[in-house]
Amino acid sequence: MDTVNVSLVTEFILVGLTGQPDLQMPLFFVFLAMYLVTALGNLCLIILTVLNSHLHTPMYFFLFNLSFIDLCYCSVFTPQMLVNFILRKNIISYLECMTQVYFFVFFAISECYVLTSMAYDQYMAICNPLLYNVLMSPKLCLSLMLGSYFIAFSDAVAHTVCMLRLTFCDANTINHYLCDIPPLLQLSCTSTNVNKLVICIAGTINIIVPTSTIFISYGFILSSIFRISSSEGRSKAFSTCSSHIIAVFLFFGSGAFEYFKPSSGDSMSERKIYSVFYTNVVPMFNPLIYSLRNKHIKVALRKTLSSRTISLDKLVFMPLTFAQG
Repeated sequence: MDTVNVSLVTEFILVGLTGQPDLQMPLFFVFLAMYLVTALGNLCLIILTVLNSHLHTPMYFFLFNLSFIDLCYCSVFTPQMLVNFILRKNIISYLECMTQVYFFVFFAISECYVLTSMAYDQYMAICNPLLYNVLMSPKLCLSLMLGSYFIAFSDAVAHTVCMLRLTFCDANTINHYLCDIPPLLQLSCTSTNVNKLVICIAGTINIIVPTSTIFISYGFILSSIFRISSSEGRSKAFSTCSSHIIAVFLFFGSGAFEYFKPSSGDSMSERKIYSVFYTNVVPMFNPLIYSLRNKHIKVALRKTLSSRTISLDKLVFMPLTFAQG
């Protein structure tokens, strides 16, 4: 009977973003500020979409899921990253590292397909406005989201199981600030052919399907926009799509720069810089992009704040009113 490989390494050492001591504390405060903005921004969008009934539409349903994914996504590795800026020896246990691999893959793939669903939603809204409410039914929206999470779950399980098969003998220093798959494969003292095959198959599917769907959707969208006679209508349509285009470009562009560069000792530092964009910058920018350029979110924010202010005033003056009565 086959025996299951058990890793000889019980913990890994994370090199971190940089090895220069003078940069550790400045970077700690920079990434702490980014994490707070990310957490508060995405949490604010989640609360606004739940509390305001006029945001209970397919577009904001997908935005709710995107904010939830970004909030969880950055929380997988940023707390560990912040600790590593302070501590001299950045240690992560074997089980924590494998757990980080699973959730990192799960939320990254989830974001790919949520952005794809949002592109399809934009296509239906602009190219089929009269049938939009019928075609983008709650059942379809829920199916798209469940499908996104199922694909992400399957990929995360596949990558994690393949990683658990590997044996790590002596080398345990990961040249990264998180447990990412490529630097972990470099440390294995057993064959990584199965892992590379899974990466090739899953990577091809998760690149071709989302990007082709997004490009085709926006091809039809641009074609429809150029056929709009009024300049005001074209401007409104471009404004609706521009936020999503920016989010897609930042996420897929930064990911492509890291994973499609040839792996070498000199390029690893560059790859870590690129990874900062899709692991830290994109989750921070998404709530800013979708709120600063969205009048519905601004109205919902003002409405929510005013209703909370009124409720607070009633709470403050209620004892006085009761006493006078």
